[in-house]
Amino acid sequence: MKPVGAAISGTIFFAFAVCLPLSAQTGDGFIHITPEQVPFKSPFGTGPAQAVLFGDPSKPGVYVIRVRFPPGAHSNPHFHSQDRHVTVIKGVWWMGTGEELDFNKAVPMKTGSYILHPAGAVHWDGAGDEETIVQIVGIGPVETVQVVPEGAPSGYWPKPK
Repeated sequence: MKPVGAAISGTIFFAFAVCLPLSAQTGDGFIHITPEQVPFKSPFGTGPAQAVLFGDPSKPGVYVIRVRFPPGAHSNPHFHSQDRHVTVIKGVWWMGTGEELDFNKAVPMKTGSYILHPAGAVHWDGAGDEETIVQIVGIGPVETVQVVPEGAPSGYWPKPK
């Protein structure tokens, strides 16, 4: 196994910051965003996309992001430098733990599920046969470190069994 910097990996989107639309911010400090206004962006123009709803994961303080996985998209094994709290808000999010990317061991987390990714704990996750959106809350700055086993697949995965 070898760690690889996040800038090289297929999950670079975790560090990709996006500004909120001006219509979401009010002069009295409130932020309101409808699902249609969430500013999802993918640094690759395809695949998983992220939207920063509050704060900045690269700076000190609380942040809230959403990640949208198209059908079949997943991350490879990785870990984060800080705890992250994840809520599935659409679809089924398939997740696994450890450095071995074994889709047969993925656990389906349906809409409404909560997951804690403890700092330093290796995991991988993504969508099965439907689009999946998760909301992540954490305290920055946070770094994502890839753990790439030799011969690991990347990009898309078959529907878990």
